[in-house]
Amino acid sequence: MNWLNRKQNAVLGIDISTAAVKILELSRFGNRFKVESYAVAPLAKETIEEKNFTNIDLVADSIKSALKMSGTKLKQATVAVSGSAVMTKIIAIEAALSEAEMEEQIMIEADQYVPYALEDVNFDFEVQGISESNPEMVDVLLVASRRENVENRVEALARAGLKTQIVDVEAFAMEHAFTLLTDQFADSIDGQTVGIVDMGATVTTLNVLYDGRSVYTREQSFGGKQLTEEIQRRYGLSYEEAGLAKRHGGLPDSYVSDVLDPFKRAMVQQVQRSLQFYSSSSTNVGVDRIILAGGCAAIPGIEQWVEKTLAIPVYIANPFVNMMLSNKVKPHLISNDAPGLMIACGLAIRSFD
Repeated sequence: MNWLNRKQNAVLGIDISTAAVKILELSRFGNRFKVESYAVAPLAKETIEEKNFTNIDLVADSIKSALKMSGTKLKQATVAVSGSAVMTKIIAIEAALSEAEMEEQIMIEADQYVPYALEDVNFDFEVQGISESNPEMVDVLLVASRRENVENRVEALARAGLKTQIVDVEAFAMEHAFTLLTDQFADSIDGQTVGIVDMGATVTTLNVLYDGRSVYTREQSFGGKQLTEEIQRRYGLSYEEAGLAKRHGGLPDSYVSDVLDPFKRAMVQQVQRSLQFYSSSSTNVGVDRIILAGGCAAIPGIEQWVEKTLAIPVYIANPFVNMMLSNKVKPHLISNDAPGLMIACGLAIRSFD
């Protein structure tokens, strides 16, 4: 299974989160990308728990729904496993080794570092470049995950009629998508540390990038599901009705002060907590700016709340600002969904590696 930098044909980016399946198809004309199609299809409640599939058929059904809504004709796709399901390690290998010898050596190294039997693991590797500590060595990124994490995603796509071309890692996909955001900043981010807070339905992930490369990832349990459940509890709605009301309105005037504002405060506290964990890590480098991604980033005005509290610039992720759109894509809809499509976007641009 290809995980890292391999040349590929056109692929759909498919992000399977705990609450929805998001698919995205891109094309490229010169230096500009074009959104050919996209769709977001909800997942049945508790179909995925802590990024683990509880029902592959239900995941496949949501993928089928998203494919139908998008109208895409592509049959090859790339999907990702979460950072918590992946082990990464930089190892040093002799630069003079042939490709076959290097692969054999990496297998030996993997057996030392991976805490599972190798037959139970999918892994891949990528040479990063000459080691700074020894010019006769190269640094190699080793990526490994338990086989079931990969196979469940491949099987879900297969049941939906798709062939999995690449299995990536969510943190790497976010890193790829980040390259599309740099034009949104008024000044250069060279040498800066950027925190991307991806707040979905049940999980908040902080990805910290230095000079455009991921240096830290941490997941915590918090997300928009808590807002949906509070709407459900307060207004006597079903979970599905509460989700629709959250997205499309129709709630009482007191909703903002009684429900939404307290949730915004909880979001800000969660961002602070994530950054505190990062600051206490061995990297101990401050964050120069924050990007909010995920479905919760679409809550109006949340960037101002976070920026006021943290006193650093905060932006809402939108990888499509400089992209063309096909006639099938409605600008206002993709603009609203953009923060939650970062991972799907990072997966879709693998077509152009």
